[in-house]
Amino acid sequence: MTLSSPLLLAVGLLVTVALAWAAVVSARRRTAALAAAGVAVPGGRRTHLGIGLTISGVAVLAIATAGPTAMLPVPRTAGTVILAMDVSNSMGADDVAPTRLAAAQRAARAFVAAQPGSVDIGVVAFEQGALITARPDADHSVALKAIDRLKITGNTSLGTAITASLSAITGKPVAIGRDGTAPDIGYWPSATIVMFTDGQNHGQDQNQDQNVEQAAAVAQKAGVHIHTVGVGTTAGATVKVNGYLLQTSLEEDTLTLIARTTGGAYHPAADAARLDGIADTINLRLTVSDEPLPLAGGLIGLALALLTGGAALTVLRSGRVI
Repeated sequence: MTLSSPLLLAVGLLVTVALAWAAVVSARRRTAALAAAGVAVPGGRRTHLGIGLTISGVAVLAIATAGPTAMLPVPRTAGTVILAMDVSNSMGADDVAPTRLAAAQRAARAFVAAQPGSVDIGVVAFEQGALITARPDADHSVALKAIDRLKITGNTSLGTAITASLSAITGKPVAIGRDGTAPDIGYWPSATIVMFTDGQNHGQDQNQDQNVEQAAAVAQKAGVHIHTVGVGTTAGATVKVNGYLLQTSLEEDTLTLIARTTGGAYHPAADAARLDGIADTINLRLTVSDEPLPLAGGLIGLALALLTGGAALTVLRSGRVI
């Protein structure tokens, strides 16, 4: 417990001691005077209790005026969340109305709106490559604007999406070497990646793409959970790319693997309704932080109760307050 005004506490305790000393002296003088007059000395437990309650009330009030504050551990949702948004050609499919990307954008906006100000949110747009379009910030309007600007382009590289998201979390470039060497990026237990994608991984050029399993392993080692949100249906749909019609469908196995590797969860969202409710199904980290709790109000209430009890007992004993 800390005090904002220790001097007030010292003064209040001196007043309390003075009152207690005065009460003792007054009682002794009264007892002596009554004894000298041959009068039986009244008293008893009620008398002592009333005085004790009154003095205790003054003591508690002295502590309250000093502004006591206790530090209590309070769990809350906090940390960093990166929304990794798939903007590859397959996200133009309409098996989730109106398109996979449009539905994912709507779900991402709802997710951002549901987060408290203690969560910093960033956005990464990924296809063959990946771009940090909004760095983690407590100002969630930045993330919302980045989500609204997303446009469909290119193929898909899930591994690059993960490493780019880790770069946004750490604030420095994260990449897996061409020989498969995984970097040590430290430990980030309060960070989470939420990946909206259909799971199709087309970026298999080893000179450009990051291996999905290796990237997920880096996240797992760093304590970063990845929640994957599958946007699309297993039946799939066709999209037109460069004049060709291509069949595309939701690939759940890869998304499940990524989530399990990192301690996250896979959230299937085969239709717009399930995507709209995705914010309620993704559990972010709970952190425990010490927050100040002012105690003055409670102590003042206790002091008033003690003073009221002391006054009531005094009235019952003598018929007067003083």
